[in-house]
Amino acid sequence: MDRTTHPGTDPVIETYRAFGEREARGVSPTFEAWARGVCHDAVVADLLATLPQGKRQPNLVFAAARWHGARGTYDVLRATLVEQWPHVRATILARATQTNEPNRCAVLLPFLAELPQPLALLEVGAAAGLCLLPDRYSYRYDDGTSLDPGGGPSDVVLPCAVGPGVAIPSRLPEVAWRAGIDLHPVDVEDDDACAWLETLVWPEHDDRRTRLRAALDVARRDPPRIVPGDLLDLLPALAAEAPPDATLVVFHSAVLAYLDAGARQAFVDVVRTLPGHWISNEGARALPTTAHLASGSGGHGFVVVVDGVARGYADPHGRSLTGFDA
Repeated sequence: MDRTTHPGTDPVIETYRAFGEREARGVSPTFEAWARGVCHDAVVADLLATLPQGKRQPNLVFAAARWHGARGTYDVLRATLVEQWPHVRATILARATQTNEPNRCAVLLPFLAELPQPLALLEVGAAAGLCLLPDRYSYRYDDGTSLDPGGGPSDVVLPCAVGPGVAIPSRLPEVAWRAGIDLHPVDVEDDDACAWLETLVWPEHDDRRTRLRAALDVARRDPPRIVPGDLLDLLPALAAEAPPDATLVVFHSAVLAYLDAGARQAFVDVVRTLPGHWISNEGARALPTTAHLASGSGGHGFVVVVDGVARGYADPHGRSLTGFDA
């Protein structure tokens, strides 16, 4: 069958079609063009089909290609994949998608600030732990609100546009304890690991790259504790370490999409047994309870859910937040 005319019949091509239309369109012209190119290129699709299913994600494949020099047009991507496939494949198999976007703190902040202080933050899928440091960044909301740490403005400044239904706090949350879980934690002192994090930032997003570098510098001054391992195995015991006089908050951003349906439900079952609060910042389709909100998010936005209640739409990279009516 000619997969250039029947893209829906090939799982790889369907994955890249969905990525281009739902995630890259209007956000990254380069990745949109690359995804579209894969959909009409049986040779490249066949290469990608040789990867384990969990390693076929466009974000990972495109980052690996960029790691090996791919830039610009689809023809350059294709040449990199075809001519350097053994090297690109090895990078794909050795690496993971760990887009540690500090700007997501800007959409989490209103929900963290409304909880009883101080907080015990526990992030699932923490990577380098940059989202465990909301009290160390400066915030600039487009309603005119400016928030800075007690010691003065941070080198990391997080801008965010806010819509109706969002209550911006007047001060930063107080964090008494923080820890994270990740299968492959990123050591902020490891130059190679940090360079890979930069490569995972989409090509046109220079502002995100600048913030990432600044946030890594902040993290290096006092790195958060990230425990390596599986979230289902580690979550209950690590949550039990939180100080009893702090409000436990388990949170995650762009993590559930990388779990299969069974693991996703198992995580939900575990987190619901824990004390404290749960904040999910994920694509609408990541949780059955928010799947009906996908159309309202424009197909690629995130939904912030607090203790099972959907509270607002968020830009996947933390650039905007619009609340739902209570």
